[in-house]
Amino acid sequence: MSTRPDKPFPSSHFSQPGPRLFIISEGSCLRTMKEEMLKVEGGSIWYRMAGNGGVPLVVLHGGPGTTHDYLDNLEALSDERTVVLYDQLGGGRSDRPADRDLWKVDRFAEELDALIRHLGFKRFHLLGQSWGTMLAVLYARKYGQNGIASLVLSAPYLSSPLWEADQRRHVDDLPEKERKAILDCEASGDYSSPAYAEAMDVFYRRHVCRMPVWPENLNRTLQGMGMDVYNTMWGPSEFTLTGNMKNLDVTPFLPDLRVPVLYTCGEFDEATPDTSRRYSELTPDSRVLIFAGASHMHHLEMEIEYLAAVRDFLGKNKDRGRAPE
Repeated sequence: MSTRPDKPFPSSHFSQPGPRLFIISEGSCLRTMKEEMLKVEGGSIWYRMAGNGGVPLVVLHGGPGTTHDYLDNLEALSDERTVVLYDQLGGGRSDRPADRDLWKVDRFAEELDALIRHLGFKRFHLLGQSWGTMLAVLYARKYGQNGIASLVLSAPYLSSPLWEADQRRHVDDLPEKERKAILDCEASGDYSSPAYAEAMDVFYRRHVCRMPVWPENLNRTLQGMGMDVYNTMWGPSEFTLTGNMKNLDVTPFLPDLRVPVLYTCGEFDEATPDTSRRYSELTPDSRVLIFAGASHMHHLEMEIEYLAAVRDFLGKNKDRGRAPE
C-alpha cells in the first residue's frame, strides 16, 4: 500500500535501549508484553512479544515497507499463545538505512530467520498478510518447513504477474476519470500528480479497505511507512509495479508445501478470490476462506470472524511441525 507521509516516523522516536517488559491486566488475566530491538544486516529491527505459552505465532506485515500496526489486533490471540509482531527493516519503529542494496527479498527472509533464531523458537506458526505471505513462503523455501506448524496466508501475494493482471482488471473497472488518470500518469511517469493520488484513493477504498473511517492502527501504518523500501521493491502504488519484485513468483514452490495452509481474502480484495483459489489448488493441504463484502484489510473489516477463523485453524494444527534436526 502506498502513501506519502510528510514526516515518516524516525526509528529514534520509538527505540529505547534494552528490552521493555510490560504486564497488562485484562479482567482476571495477566499478559506479558516485551519490546526489543534486534541487530540484523543493515541495522536493527523492532519486535514485540505478547502472551506466553502455546505454539508461537509470528506475524509478517505487508508492503514491503509498511509496519506491524495494522495487524496489532492479532495480539488478541495471545491469550492462547505467544504472538510476535515486528517491523521489517526500513519502516515503522525499525532502523531506516539509506543503502538501497538492502531492499532485496532474500535479505528480508534472512532477517525473519534471524528473528526466529533469536527468539529460540523450534516450532511456530507463520501468518503473513499481503507481501508477508510472499515472505512466509520464501522463508519456507529457503530455510525448510520442519519447524513450521502451519501457514496463514491472508490477502495472498505469491506472484507478481498474477497480482499485476488482477490489478489491471481492477483499474479497468474504475470510473473513466480515475482510469484515465492512472493510464496517463503511468505513460508519462508522473506519479506525483494530484490526479494519480485521487485515483489511488478511489482504488484503495474499493480494494484495500472499504471501511468508511479507516481505523487508527491502519492510519499509523500509513504514517510509519518506509517509502524508500516500497518504491525500490514495488513501485509508486499497488497497481503500478516498477520495482525489483516485478517478476517475483513462488507459485512453482506451492506444491512442495508440506504444512497446513489457510488462505484468506476478501470478496473485493486486491488479492482476488479467483487467484487465492488458484494458489490453494496448487497447495496440497490447504483451504480458502473468503470474507463477503470485505477487501485487502478483511482482518480489520471483519475482525471478529477473521480472528475466530485463525484461532480455530491454529488450534487444530498446534501439534503439526517438528523441530529441525
